[in-house]
Amino acid sequence: MSTAHDATAPDARARFRMERKPRTLRLVAEGEWTTKDAAKLSAALRSIDLGDAANAEIDGTHLDRIDSAGAWLLVRTKREWEGKGKRVAPIALAPIYDALLHTVEHEHTAPPVTIHNRHTIAAFVERVGRATIHGLQQGLGIMNYVGRVTVEWTEAIYHPRGHLRVAALIHQVEETGINALPIVGLLSFLIGIVLAYQGADQLKRFGAEIFTINLLGVGLLREIAGLITAIIIAGRSGSAFTAQIGTMRVNEEIDAMQTIGINIVDALVLPRVIGLAIALPFLTFYADIMGLIGGAVMCYFDLAITPEVFLRQLQEAISLNTFLVGMIKAPVFAMIIGMVGCYEGLQVERNAASVGRLTTRSVVESVFLVIVLDAAFSIIFSIVGI
Repeated sequence: MSTAHDATAPDARARFRMERKPRTLRLVAEGEWTTKDAAKLSAALRSIDLGDAANAEIDGTHLDRIDSAGAWLLVRTKREWEGKGKRVAPIALAPIYDALLHTVEHEHTAPPVTIHNRHTIAAFVERVGRATIHGLQQGLGIMNYVGRVTVEWTEAIYHPRGHLRVAALIHQVEETGINALPIVGLLSFLIGIVLAYQGADQLKRFGAEIFTINLLGVGLLREIAGLITAIIIAGRSGSAFTAQIGTMRVNEEIDAMQTIGINIVDALVLPRVIGLAIALPFLTFYADIMGLIGGAVMCYFDLAITPEVFLRQLQEAISLNTFLVGMIKAPVFAMIIGMVGCYEGLQVERNAASVGRLTTRSVVESVFLVIVLDAAFSIIFSIVGI
């Protein structure tokens, strides 16, 4: 049985009719479903009596024209019917409108919210399962990304003229390295003061104040300066990478670059990762120097240790290996920070909230991986006796 419905007026541009079959309800959209008639269509759609039909279909293949407002009305109707317990088949539209329907249905609308009892065993198992699947998908995505960056990096080494963008690389060295000198220097200087003060306070009890310099030199050069610098850069530059690339995704700039044939890894990822790998070792060395200066100042005023004595004791306390241990870590930390920052930026969805969420995730993941790698380096150096 077929019943004609006019959503607006007898000669309306936008209209639909309902076809009722046993256990199935079918909505057939006709005419032009555009913003002009969206309000009247919305009211008419919500007044439909679903009856006792268990199944429903939405047919838009007879439409002469549809825009985003009309597509949203079809998607909303489908979800409202699903919320009432109906099994609704996928919306049928002419192939020319498939991209519009996909955009409205998957990127600019939120999925229906289902409220669960979070305190049941089933809900707990479901959360664990979802988290496990998400973790596996995240790991697979990172592995694919790392593989692609590795391939592009290898090609850039063998064919730098075709892959390496020198101007962008120099710009990233300036942004991540030179512009970070003030904050890295200040914090390293203060950390040197704090480390010297706390070490001296404890060593005074044993009359071994002079060994404060040993503590300062070994601690800063092997561990603290490199780790603190990496954490600062993860919060400063890693988050900036995610925000910059994420904003480009929101503005569809990355889609435009891919459309005209620009390699996204070459243009956006490699300059940032390589630039940071160049800058971070120099920042680590700078942090070593500023931390030692801060410690020397503290030793002079608190322990009356002159700069000459400080330098002589420092020379006895450290060796070339002590310095190299800290420097070897720097490019590895830089690659991790740069790759995580760029990866999370490429995962941003087309909304502002996603930019903020993934920027936060980028910093957390970078800091976590830096600390884990630092612990792994410590174990490896201990095993080999460095």
